Parts: sequence; structure tokens; C-alpha cells
Amino acid sequence: MKTMQLAARNLARNRRRSATTLFAMVVGVVAVLLFGGYIRTINLGLQTDYVRRAGHLQVQHKDYFLFGSGNPAAYGIADPDALIAAIKSDPLLASMLTVVTPTLSLGGIAGNYAAGVSRTVLGSGVVVADQNRLRLWNDYSFPGHPRTLALTGTAPQAAVIGTGVARVLQLCGPLKVRDCPMPQPTLADGAAVPGDIAALAAADAPAAAAGSDGPQIELLAANAHGAPNVARLDVVAAEVQGVKEFDDLFVQLHLPAAQRLVYGNEAPRATAIVIQLKHTALLPQARERLTALLKARFPQAQLAVVDFATLNPQYGQITGMFAAIFSFIALLIGVIVLFTVSNTMSMAVVERTTEIGTLRALGLRRGGIRRLFVSEGLLLGIVGSVAGALVALGLAWLVNHAGLSWTPPGNSTPVALQVRVAGEWTMVISTAVGLALVAVISAWWPARRAARLEIVEALRHV
Repeated sequence: MKTMQLAARNLARNRRRSATTLFAMVVGVVAVLLFGGYIRTINLGLQTDYVRRAGHLQVQHKDYFLFGSGNPAAYGIADPDALIAAIKSDPLLASMLTVVTPTLSLGGIAGNYAAGVSRTVLGSGVVVADQNRLRLWNDYSFPGHPRTLALTGTAPQAAVIGTGVARVLQLCGPLKVRDCPMPQPTLADGAAVPGDIAALAAADAPAAAAGSDGPQIELLAANAHGAPNVARLDVVAAEVQGVKEFDDLFVQLHLPAAQRLVYGNEAPRATAIVIQLKHTALLPQARERLTALLKARFPQAQLAVVDFATLNPQYGQITGMFAAIFSFIALLIGVIVLFTVSNTMSMAVVERTTEIGTLRALGLRRGGIRRLFVSEGLLLGIVGSVAGALVALGLAWLVNHAGLSWTPPGNSTPVALQVRVAGEWTMVISTAVGLALVAVISAWWPARRAARLEIVEALRHV
């Protein structure tokens, strides 16, 4: 205790140098914490977006993830309702779940034959009410309210397409899509719907064709046996998907319409069962229990459990990149603090050489001299860390309440700019402790040099 008191007095003797060193340390802590809080916001925001779109876990056919994009119908899950009921009724899983819903992916060709255009698309059949519940997940308390699906409250034959699909199919005008240039026409008049496709579409939804005066598309897809099937869909909206490649392929429709298109009058299937948990921390436990349940109840179904990070490999790539950047910046700031404190301590040793000699002459051992200077470095580290953490908390609060927004990659709408420092106490404590250790290490070498001074030489120093 006496050593710390003496260290504090020594630091107060040269207030300007001590204040300059503390300022550098505070700036370093603030920079690390604010950047770390920003990265934390990005990571949790990405996770929230993926979980809202496709849940924490998905039950799929064991080969669907690797090979299903070529022919999704071939990897459909038989009797998805029985599987969903088994998951919901499991006593261990029931307390973890928020949403369990089936989805059906399909590939096909969407055509606007009145304009003589078509393009390949990737369709997704969903249960609209369940998808709206998925979007309510907000485990990390991000501000704002998610939008409901554009399919909400629409007819069974309704569909939503990406703005890229609308652009190619020349539906921007009817769907009121802005910034959508029209291509140069290649045909003087719109091409008529091929007879076989028109017949299939009319047989599939005669009521929809007769009662709708809005934009329509014909979605041609292969059924489960490889034969072509067509559905005529009423397009209710075109939405930006955030990624152009996805925007140029996106078609979303009601699950029964997608099942009828792919499986006809046969028993409907699903390509995935989406499972959303109350908290991401429950994911390992839920995955283990779900895997055991599938093996016990559905041993012949050849099912697998896939988590959101596996389904979205870019999540690991993005978080890994930011982790590497954060580590580099933290290392760079640590080196700056190291040399700053080391320089301060070295100058203190030079200025107090005679004092060191006097203390040694009075009986203070070399270890006492080392402890004195190391204590000064530790005190600088503690004060700088605490002050830096408090300043970072204040600046983060100001940023979070400034009303700033930005559009992350892959998002179509702006989100609030947040810097998560408050609540991330592991990051705050580790940064403060790390800086204090850096300060101690940087003070050790000058302290060692001070302790090795000979008493006579130190007393003769002018």
C-alpha cells in the first residue's frame, strides 16, 4: 500500500508528463472499445438477420445442403407435419422454441409471356404467419420493428418477386418499382403464351386467372417426377433483396401453392423445417437434442440438422475478417501504449537517478526499486483503463442516441447505427486488464535498469 502511495506521489510530481501518458492510454482504450463495440453490433446484426430469415437450425435431408440446389424436389421431407409435431411436443425442445415452420425451395422459369420475356428463378414456398413470427426475434434488443411479409393477407396464388426479376420480366411499371430502366424491345408485339404452358396454367388456377387484373407471371417448374408443371401467380409486390444475384432470382409464394406446383395431388413435402430458438446460446443444446430425436423417431428418413452459420458461410467469413481487423488494431494500440509508458518511465529513471541512489543508500533493496517503478506503470494502466472505459461508454451512448443509420451489406433498408459497449463487459474488462498489463510490462524494463544502478554512481549523477 505504501508503495502505491509513493508511486502516486511520484506521478503527481510531473503532472504534464503523466497527463500526456494517461491521455494516450485513454485514447487507446476508447478506440479499442468503440471499434470492438461496432464490430460486436455488426456480428449480432448479421446473426439476427440470418435467424429472422431462416432460423437457428434447419432439419433437411442429409444430402440437401450439398446437392439440393440442383433438384430440390428430390430431397423433400415426407410428412413434414408429423416431424413438426414431434419437435414441438418434445419436453426438452418445447421450452427452447419460438417458431417451427416448413419451407419448400424450388427452381423454375418465370415468364411474362404478354411481354415475351422469361427468366430462371429460385422460388420459396412459406407459411406467411410463421415467417412474420420469425421476423419478431430480437434477442439483442436492436431498435426498430421488422416489416411483415408482403404476402401477408394475400390470396393463395399470390407471389412476391425481387426487383431484378421484375426488371427482366418488364413488370416495373405495374409494380411501381423505381429506378427500373426498360430494355430495348426485341419483339414488336408481345409473344403469346405457348399453348401447353397456357393450358397447364389455366387448369391449375382458373379462378385466379379470371378474377385478377393485376400483374401476373407463369412459373414453370419440374414436379417431383421431372414432368413440367405451371402455376399462374398474381404478383403483389417487388422487393429489393439486398444482394443483386438473389434479387434477380427471388420468387416467394404461399407454401400450399408451391407444394401443389411441385407435388401436384401427391402428399405435400417440404425441403426444410426451420427452427428458431428463444436464445442463440441454446443452439448447441437444441441441436444435440434434435439430432437424438430424429434418430429415435425418424430413423429411416435420412435427416440432418444444420445451423445458421453452416447455411450462411459468409457469416463466419465476415465475423472472422472483423475479428482479424480488431486484433490488428488492438495490437497496434497496445504497441503504442507500450512505447509511451516505457518512454515515460525511462525519463523518470533518468531524472530520479540521484533519488534512486539515496533510497538504495538508506537500505531499499533492488526489488523495492523495481516494485516502485512497476507500481507507477500499474497505476497509470489502471487509471487510464478506467477513464478510457468511462469515456467509451459515454461516447457509445451518444452515438446510439444520435439517430444515425446505415445500410449493411446484404440489407435493402437502413438500420440504426449502434455501438455496443454497455453490456459487453467481457470486452470492456479484457481491454482494461490488457492495457494495465501492457503498462506493467512497459514499466518493467526501465524499473530493472533503475534497480541495477550502483549506489555510488547514482549519487554522483548530476
